[in-house]
Amino acid sequence: MYSNDGFRELGRQECLGLLATVPVGRIVFTRQALPAVVPVTFVLDSDGAVLLRTSASSELARAVDGAVVAFEGDAVDAVACSGWSVVVTGRAVVVTDTAELDRLDRFGPDSWVPSSQEVFVRIEPELVTGRELVLGRTMYGLHLSA
Repeated sequence: MYSNDGFRELGRQECLGLLATVPVGRIVFTRQALPAVVPVTFVLDSDGAVLLRTSASSELARAVDGAVVAFEGDAVDAVACSGWSVVVTGRAVVVTDTAELDRLDRFGPDSWVPSSQEVFVRIEPELVTGRELVLGRTMYGLHLSA
């Protein structure tokens, strides 16, 4: 669906498909009653859940376990004024099931800052929304020069 502001709302499957094309996103959670945003590497599980790996002793692991969080991924072309953004909102849990941990060790995301003790965090995709900038600079009669 197109809106008058140059954006197109994206469906759930399209959002998850786009999110799977980028390696880094941002997790949004509460830190000491204030919003916090941290960039993280991630992968999507087959059911659309967001999976990330972090240090077991990290503030992030402690803050998000059992909490409702948001996760955002995007791709932006600043020159062409185009791109998309997807937000997944849901409950985050630190994975503790042994069989699931074995599976995630083979499939899950790598950490850019490895730690001797790492945990996987799973964000259930309860609400998935996204939008794409479809008109960019041409919306206002501006054209890019070659």
